[in-house]
Amino acid sequence: MKALIFLALPLTIATAAAQEAARNWRQDPASGCRFQAPASLTQGPTAWVGTCRDGRAEGLGMLRRRDGAQAGAAFFGEMREGVPRLGVVEAEGGYRVGAFAQGDIGTASELEWQERLDAFRLAAQAARMVSDHYARAGNAASSRFYQSVAAQLEQQVE
Repeated sequence: MKALIFLALPLTIATAAAQEAARNWRQDPASGCRFQAPASLTQGPTAWVGTCRDGRAEGLGMLRRRDGAQAGAAFFGEMREGVPRLGVVEAEGGYRVGAFAQGDIGTASELEWQERLDAFRLAAQAARMVSDHYARAGNAASSRFYQSVAAQLEQQVE
């Protein structure tokens, strides 16, 4: 009986973790690309601007939440297999910076200086990539806007 309990417990924990992860996946409404959004983006329609590999967000890019016609909070940084790795969430209250852990960006109580620097640099690269995306699409206003976002992010490391 004890052996059965020891075998069932890890299976139950693994199943619960898989169900929790499945609930956190979102999908870009236009491209269908899937991703996990940092909790600080809050709920709402969220778009991915970047590469989609095997149906998941990959590499540098931006997750942007929409509040109706208004742009909401944004994550600029790196995604791996649809999961944020490192970057910056830009929201009304300022920046959340760091690695993705416990469902959000910047959850560590004390952020290492190097991690903060790397996160802002990656975020600036991602914002420039988004600017290039909009320039190729012929949207000069959005391209200029994201160039200014990249400049603001770069200023955070000076």
